[in-house]
Amino acid sequence: MSAEAADREAATSSRPCTPPQTSWFEFLLEEALLETHLKKPCPDPAPVQLIVQFLEQASKPSVNEQNQVQPPPDNKRNRILKLLALKVAAHLKWDLDVLEKSLSVPVLNMLLNELLCISKVPPGTKHVDVDLSSLPPTTAMAILLYNRWAIRTIVQSSFPVKQVKPGPPQLSVMNQIQQEKELTENILKVLKEQAADSILVLEAALKLNKDLYVHTIRTLDLLAMEPGMVNGETESSTAGLKISTEEIQCQVCYDLGAIYFQQGSTNAVVYENAKEKFFRTKELISKIGSSSLHCTIDEKRLAGYCQACGVLTSSSNSTSQQSTPYSQIHCCMRCGNYQELVKIFLEDNITLSLPVQFRQSVLRELFQKAQQGNDALDEICFRICTCNTVCDVMQGRAIGIQFNQLFLKPNKEKIDFLLEVCSRSINLEHASESLKRKMAAFLKNMCLSLEDLQLVFMISSHELFITLLKDDERKLLIDQMRKRSPRINLCTKPVTSFYDIPASASVNIGQLEHQLILSVDPWRIRQILIELHGMTSERQFWTISNKWEVPNVYGSVILGIKDNLTRDLVYILMAKGLHCSAIKDFVHAKQLFAACLELVTEFSPKLRQVMLNEMLLLDIYTHEAGAGVSGERPPPDLISRVRGYLEMRVPDIPLRQVVAEECVAFMLNWRENEYLTMQVPLLLVQTNPYVKLGQLLAATCKELPGPKESRRTAKDLWEVVVQICSVSNQHKRGNDGRVSLIKQRESTLGIMYRNELLSFIKKLREPLVLTTILSLFVKLHNVREDIVNDIAAEHISIWPSTIPNLQSVDFEAVAVTVKELVSYALTINSNNHFWLIIQADIYFGK
Repeated sequence: MSAEAADREAATSSRPCTPPQTSWFEFLLEEALLETHLKKPCPDPAPVQLIVQFLEQASKPSVNEQNQVQPPPDNKRNRILKLLALKVAAHLKWDLDVLEKSLSVPVLNMLLNELLCISKVPPGTKHVDVDLSSLPPTTAMAILLYNRWAIRTIVQSSFPVKQVKPGPPQLSVMNQIQQEKELTENILKVLKEQAADSILVLEAALKLNKDLYVHTIRTLDLLAMEPGMVNGETESSTAGLKISTEEIQCQVCYDLGAIYFQQGSTNAVVYENAKEKFFRTKELISKIGSSSLHCTIDEKRLAGYCQACGVLTSSSNSTSQQSTPYSQIHCCMRCGNYQELVKIFLEDNITLSLPVQFRQSVLRELFQKAQQGNDALDEICFRICTCNTVCDVMQGRAIGIQFNQLFLKPNKEKIDFLLEVCSRSINLEHASESLKRKMAAFLKNMCLSLEDLQLVFMISSHELFITLLKDDERKLLIDQMRKRSPRINLCTKPVTSFYDIPASASVNIGQLEHQLILSVDPWRIRQILIELHGMTSERQFWTISNKWEVPNVYGSVILGIKDNLTRDLVYILMAKGLHCSAIKDFVHAKQLFAACLELVTEFSPKLRQVMLNEMLLLDIYTHEAGAGVSGERPPPDLISRVRGYLEMRVPDIPLRQVVAEECVAFMLNWRENEYLTMQVPLLLVQTNPYVKLGQLLAATCKELPGPKESRRTAKDLWEVVVQICSVSNQHKRGNDGRVSLIKQRESTLGIMYRNELLSFIKKLREPLVLTTILSLFVKLHNVREDIVNDIAAEHISIWPSTIPNLQSVDFEAVAVTVKELVSYALTINSNNHFWLIIQADIYFGK
């Protein structure tokens, strides 16, 4: 096996997989390589990246002898590159959802124009003037694809887009972005001018009663080999990928419905057309079934369109308009029929058909109306909020702060309604044990949070409470209530009341402190602290447990809070959240941090940013311990938040070094090398050692295996690591007057200590990054003069061969580090060929 093949094999056998990327020009040199590449499980580059690379190379302008820029030449090379791009799109079955998601408007416009050209559509021909039924199947399909994309692009451009946070200003990058933006705007302008024609083309396509065919890799190969035979086979009724009439009509109806819906904002009559098309799409989907490979419609989005059209259009059949909860809720809100609205939410607590986001949006709208002076809505807000809260409890979500605020002044009517919602939301005969436990825990916490014993008795004597809680649990709860209150009138069953002997205040405080130490429920912690502060104002309750540790950088800010209750609550929530995170109890950690964030947002922007940073770190830990273990990439939102943290320039925010360290390790592990190399702010690189180390590692990995010029980044990384592994020499005069040389093991010459570097490396799992850092340390180990046997490693030739000040390097520490690193690397992948060779050489050298 060659060195390059071995390198590729070693990389692909590890997780996450980072084989050497195939270059675009290799596909020009080897005809069969493209199909082989596309058949791989996870090809690198991905198909859509190949399309971009092929078209980018094919559209590069040339420069003549007079140094004048000329349009791209129409030569064999460029024609093959365009054909390769079409083949990749054919491999993706011309799926516009996939292509639109990954390709920019200019690139997709170029690709589809090439499809029109190769499908024999004369340039400059107005598609609206062409009779689709008279065209060859592949030609008609090419025209349909282009006009579907045109309509979809117009619709997509009308949606609001979240602006991407720009990186550090780089003139060349900014110019490129600006050029692409201008090109996109020009294309959109043309597409909008031709929108009416595109709609007519698609309407005409609905009248076609024949199957069409789209080009495949095979038909495109035939075009390239024997263009004269195109009319023979590739345009016949059996060539290419067959798209049935129903599939074509389904896609076209959906796209027409979307454009009509968009136009309805200026012309309400058009909503009727949109409704007709969307409902026709639903009929066709039920007819086609799930067997369709080519017709992919977002059915959730379609259902949303249908709901919206049902609300926005007047229907002669009033029952059809009321057939869905969405339409019913819309009518209730519009007509002010709020009692019916509560009834719908109560019924949905059983069916659970409404998404949680929709439920919350209705509640927000009601709150806004209540704040505008409609006092009658206060009760409705409470009832809808109660329905939402019980729904959250049953689905295992945290209880929102709104419910707690509305329950600050509980009364008999509120408790009655709460118990009614709980009873109607759970079918005890068919409910799972898990669901019953969730409901029981909720009712128990409600009892513990109430101070009025009559209200507690209403809950504890209710049939649902008695059914859900066992006798032992009810007795334990009563004991807790007794200890909490000096006099209590509670029992497990509705019998004659009795009075307990009053408990002393010191016993009550001790019991509450004990509960405070054990509890991880944010709401219960708050309730306990309120009670404790009501009993005494002299104590600082954040000090009662020596296990509650908050980093010093945060402690000074938290202890500066003037209100004693708020200070205790913030400190304890953060300390418990950090402890839960440390023991990998991420669910409770998230609840505690979320409650703390909600609390500090009201009064401290500084602490709010601190909590956002800690929640980011928690989300990184959660992903790396969960989905990340199986190799699943983190969601784009998490990567975006990590970038946001690295780019954050808010002054006076207390920062923990571990957050930056984990963020950099996270970006390296998920191969965000382009970002670390090009977009990290320069100031951060200069001030944060982990960011600097991450940037050098990313740059070195990105250029492997590269030409000799790429060794500059490797040299920079080498110098940083050599400094970290260097020791400072100090001279000391002994009692006998002689001067001895003392080596300081922990050097301050480098950007960090060696143990900090080792700790950081042990957060890395990406094979190429680990291979690179291992290679560096092996080379550093081999440089020492008294070495007997060199250790072999990959990419060892990229590092310098000499060190100016050889005596300053602590080679004993380097040897220990190599052993530790290779042992750690083999825990990531015990079968890595080159890592095993390093370990073998180490033991052979002994």
